Amino acid sequence: MDIGFIGLGNMGAPMARRLIEAGHKLVVYDTRNDAVAPLLALGAQVASSPADVADRVETVMASLPSLQVSKKVALEEGGVIHGKRIKRFVDLSTTGSRVAAEICAVLAKKNIVQIDSPVSGGVGGAAKGTLAVMVSGPQADIDVVKDALNVFGTVFVIGHKPGMAQTMKLANNFLSATAMAATSEAVAMGVKAGLDPAVMIDVINAGSGRNTATTGKFPSTVLTRTFDYGFTTALMLKDVRLCVEEARGLGVPNAVMSSVLNEWEFTNTEFGGDSDFTAIVKMIERRAGVVVGKAGKKP
Repeated sequence: MDIGFIGLGNMGAPMARRLIEAGHKLVVYDTRNDAVAPLLALGAQVASSPADVADRVETVMASLPSLQVSKKVALEEGGVIHGKRIKRFVDLSTTGSRVAAEICAVLAKKNIVQIDSPVSGGVGGAAKGTLAVMVSGPQADIDVVKDALNVFGTVFVIGHKPGMAQTMKLANNFLSATAMAATSEAVAMGVKAGLDPAVMIDVINAGSGRNTATTGKFPSTVLTRTFDYGFTTALMLKDVRLCVEEARGLGVPNAVMSSVLNEWEFTNTEFGGDSDFTAIVKMIERRAGVVVGKAGKKP
């Protein structure tokens, strides 16, 4: 099918590439020419704005880094809402349910359907097509785009109310963020007591403490000291903050969420939003006076 794709960043670029490789015809847009070039080489057409994308195709997908950018691309001057052909807007970004519902309501006035479709699984999952793809929106429109979304990974229809997929994504990312923060503290404690961090990770992965941080992030980027997992601190902080806001808005206890949010705010302040989110280990290390790596030496 003909698809518009806006946002060719760390996640968007491999997803767009997979669509082309699966035989879909893409019209792409990004503010960076260097991001567009590889897709053009694969046969994509380039548009001059989000509105231009929406002038050319009925289905537009977007993978964007912030709430502000998502609202701008969807609703503001030059946004998809001004397109002449668009019928549905598939938002692959993480915006939270409130913003998703807001965008949905405004687009509906122009007879454009909003399909909420945040994804989880990281850059590696985007490249391999193994993402968890969470979807909410009208079933008829989900049916139109489901085959295309299957290119990204496993599709889960969460519900039909605007924002339901966003709530699911926030719950997922909160657990991922918590695993990273908690594992950093636990391993730093062990290292300070004289334990080998690599042995600790092996033991945890063989026991009941096993989690996404111990199976993925620590072996590949923390113990090796590369800190290059491919997801920024700013994005993780955004997701956890949205999760806390969601919980508070629903009147749900959020003591753990709020504590985890503090850890990510500290990390963002000390290492900057562009740092890899595994830098949270460095924030814990500074306070513990240890280095969680193969050497396990004090800094």
